[in-house]
Amino acid sequence: MATKLLLTFAICRLIVTVGLTLEPTELFRLGLTVDPVDVVSASVDFGLMTKVEPLAVLRPSSAKDVAQLVKAAYESSHGFTVSARGHGHSINGQAQTGTGVVVQMSGVGSGGKPRVWGGDMYVDVWGGELWIDVLKSCLAYGLAPKSWTDYLYLSVGGTLSNAGISGQAFHHGPQISNVHELDVVTGKGELMTCSKEQNPELFHAVLGGLGQFGIITRARISLEPAPQRVRWIRVLYSNFSAFTKDQEYLISLHGNQKFDYVEGFVIVDEGLINNWRSSFFSPRNPVKISSLGSNNNGGVLYCLEITKNYHESTVETIDQEIEALLKKLNFIPTSVFTTDLPYVDFLDRVHKAELKLRSKGMWEVPHPWLNLFVPKSKIADFDRGVFKGILGNKTSGPILIYPMNKNKWDDKSSVVTPDEDVFYLVAFLRSALDNGEETQSLEYLTNQNRRILKFCDENGLKVKQYLPHYKTQSEWKEHYGSKWDRFQRMKMKFDPRHILASGQNIFTPTFLSSSNMMVMDTPIPIKQKAREAIDF
Repeated sequence: MATKLLLTFAICRLIVTVGLTLEPTELFRLGLTVDPVDVVSASVDFGLMTKVEPLAVLRPSSAKDVAQLVKAAYESSHGFTVSARGHGHSINGQAQTGTGVVVQMSGVGSGGKPRVWGGDMYVDVWGGELWIDVLKSCLAYGLAPKSWTDYLYLSVGGTLSNAGISGQAFHHGPQISNVHELDVVTGKGELMTCSKEQNPELFHAVLGGLGQFGIITRARISLEPAPQRVRWIRVLYSNFSAFTKDQEYLISLHGNQKFDYVEGFVIVDEGLINNWRSSFFSPRNPVKISSLGSNNNGGVLYCLEITKNYHESTVETIDQEIEALLKKLNFIPTSVFTTDLPYVDFLDRVHKAELKLRSKGMWEVPHPWLNLFVPKSKIADFDRGVFKGILGNKTSGPILIYPMNKNKWDDKSSVVTPDEDVFYLVAFLRSALDNGEETQSLEYLTNQNRRILKFCDENGLKVKQYLPHYKTQSEWKEHYGSKWDRFQRMKMKFDPRHILASGQNIFTPTFLSSSNMMVMDTPIPIKQKAREAIDF
């Protein structure tokens, strides 16, 4: 009883603070809470580099709950922001807000279970559903989504608000290219269904839109028959040109005579070849960089990672198909590593590594990640300047590198990619450790990221950030380039008060146009307002 009274009092304070028109009982029914446990949980993300406490947290049970909250924010006399949060895997506080409510989209009881339509080959899923649960639901029907991310404990709405990429993207495109339909709550609190045919402007804007135009409450995802098993192969290169040439050749193949997944990573630190991301290599047979001729290549090796999906009924021919494909590649002959595993185990491979890191206390640490799209024509310059230059021989996490075909991306979406037919993802997935080693510190890795970006800028590499993070609108304008005018126009149409996803720092909420806000005729700074709303 005492706890409920405290919560009621805090919510009443919240109503006064932001000018809500809803009654406290209605807020409780929606699932709005100011419980310190929920507030603290919503104040951090996977990056662990920012902490911003919201005024409250909403745990919706339906899209209508989300719409009612956003509509209340839109109609609020003083205004407040609304940020959707999935599994909390943002890096730089993109899903945080200190001037409003975080909508916790993922969690038990939110939105219902995925509904698979086997005959139509699609699945309807709640925006906060995790991809691992989508996979499990679809596999019960012998089906699976076509395009993935490497890590499956991410929300559907979260990845679709960015792009969603992995080694299948060269063929199927990113996850946003495999969506039939969406339900979206706009910044006006309107619940709208959209697709390429229905409300197409909203559909294209939301996909890759960084949460700026609406909160995804339902997505209809394209499916395909699920394979049973995966042949997983890694081969090594000491020559970067041979490595990229082979990758580009593999993503040019069509039909059945191709691999189903093409990725790669850079090895600049001998310890990393057998690290968590590379646990594929047998510990009984550790790989030594020095034994593979990398000393003549600046101490850098490149690993091509490829897979071939198959059914047990076709196991007799899989070896011949793989051998025919491998014959055309120019990797180090003695560096072939192969394993075979169930399809679901391959897709969920990173989670197993996560569990190992958690057991060692190495998961919940700062993650100063940097993800870049690099044009094909500039990737050799990037190799010379970054892999063989800025990085030195030490890094503290995997460095992924793999190419994609631009024609698999819909240019109508909000995502920005380089203006070339083929471009590379280069992902620095580093962890900052407080172990006394300077090269693994957060400050060192953050400064190194700045050096990488400065190198790209000064040498005209024309890279684009994936999962972008900028601090000024001028930087965002440069990022979006020719898409900026449309991006800004869609913002004004679907979120005119700039309520949504303020943690991205693209647009300033209209109610923050001055440094202070009037609350009960008394000017109170925003940060102070946030504290008063949660400190009883």
